[in-house]
Amino acid sequence: MKFSEKIEFLRVKLIPLLLTLQPEQKGEWGLMNAQQMVEHLSDSFRNYYGFDSKKIITAPEHLPKLKEFLMSDKPFRQNQRNVLMPEIPAPVKCDDMNASIECLKTDILNFFKYFELNPDVQITNVIFGELNFAECVQLLYKHCTHHLKQFGIGEGV
Repeated sequence: MKFSEKIEFLRVKLIPLLLTLQPEQKGEWGLMNAQQMVEHLSDSFRNYYGFDSKKIITAPEHLPKLKEFLMSDKPFRQNQRNVLMPEIPAPVKCDDMNASIECLKTDILNFFKYFELNPDVQITNVIFGELNFAECVQLLYKHCTHHLKQFGIGEGV
């Protein structure tokens, strides 16, 4: 898929797919329900527009392989463990699924606006290291499609 199509997916196609989910719906793997997953995606977008005070936890010698994976079409594995996330999913923050989706819409808009205003910025990702805009888009696309597959939607995305 072309870079421009990934941007269009994140900006235009992601939210309608998420609107097909029920808040308490469980995924085919993992412990999050649909509303928790939407809020998890929202947190992911928020991490890339200026709130990157984290340190890289990946050993420097492993970063090139991880970046190679990131930029590939290879998906994340089912039940891929994120060492930064607790074993038990966080409780939802928003009152309902619609509010969670509205927060995600805002975070998506803020992500793109941030990079429009700061096109050369590099964001620190704790796993993948320093990422530019294209690498952030790739990671967010890969992450979002991973969770859509978890909930049985977006096949062929």
